[in-house]
Amino acid sequence: MSTFALPDLGEGLQEAEIITWHVAEGDHVVSDQPLVSVETEKALVEVPSPQSGRIARLLAKPGDHVRVGTAIVVFGEGEHSDKGTVVGELGKTVPARSQAPSSSRQLEIRPLVSPAIRALARERGVDPARVAGTGPAGALTRADIERAAGVRPMPESSEALRGMRRAMAVNMARAYAEVVPAMLWDEADIESWWSPHADISLRLIRSITIACAAEPALNARYDGRSMTRQVQSQVDLGIAVDTVDGLIVPVMRDVAKHDAAAIRLQLDSLKAAARSRTVTPSDLRGPTITLSNFGMLAGRQAVLVVIPPQVAIVGAGRIVLNAIPADGAVVFHHVLALSVTFDHRVVTGGEAARFLKAMIGDLQRRD
Repeated sequence: MSTFALPDLGEGLQEAEIITWHVAEGDHVVSDQPLVSVETEKALVEVPSPQSGRIARLLAKPGDHVRVGTAIVVFGEGEHSDKGTVVGELGKTVPARSQAPSSSRQLEIRPLVSPAIRALARERGVDPARVAGTGPAGALTRADIERAAGVRPMPESSEALRGMRRAMAVNMARAYAEVVPAMLWDEADIESWWSPHADISLRLIRSITIACAAEPALNARYDGRSMTRQVQSQVDLGIAVDTVDGLIVPVMRDVAKHDAAAIRLQLDSLKAAARSRTVTPSDLRGPTITLSNFGMLAGRQAVLVVIPPQVAIVGAGRIVLNAIPADGAVVFHHVLALSVTFDHRVVTGGEAARFLKAMIGDLQRRD
């Protein structure tokens, strides 16, 4: 007999939830045949069989959270298991039934049916494969399933948090336990360049890079256990992207080195990948500071959450018309609400204020 352990899923992902077994005990499988689908914090991954043989035992059941390196299958016969790294790309659909053996060991990842939606479909007796999704990239939503079942949506019963929601709960609890948050807010008069077609995101990104140069203390990582700080020379900007499954924060690398056209191309690409769940784990790793442009949805100010080891997050609120005194009269200008939430364990109020002042100074420039 031999065992097969949950393989390395790449980029430091250490745990996954068992979603669906594509085999049963007693089945005979061939190498590379789909074995099990698991979900990490950001993606659904199909793990292929490492060998041919008979499935003697399945050591985990759907819903179990399994650490990388933990045995999940016992083979009764066949070749020795391959415990090497298994690498995949995000965003491909995994069918509910087993596929034919593939010639590659690459993982396939299905973003279009989340575990919660799949569970709802089972409760309603709906086959997800027969339902057209109306969410981003064709993702199935609760309304899609309810509509297919011919019932009106009912109040939801309690359910275990999974995938991105579970990761959010863990990260928020960690931030609440570790970070000492403080916040500054102000507004920038953007009347000199604002128009309905203005690229607000590009202006915000540029102003953050200028502020990081003026006050680098906010572009840093802090280890609270060793009480050590690393001020970063490169601005790797996390961009908060709202998706149907939760918040995803892909990272734009070294933004100060790129021109506006390159930044816009990278931003569009990362947002599309986040919303279709095709963003790679490497694109989510290691932001040095984060931007949340929540004003695109609603709200002027927000107390945002700093996720360690970062020490700051910038918030951009809704643009409104404000009364501005000018030459003894009152005029109305478009103003952009800004906030900086920072970890007061390592960032001073003066540093945060200088950072915000530099942002406002750039945003108020005509060019």
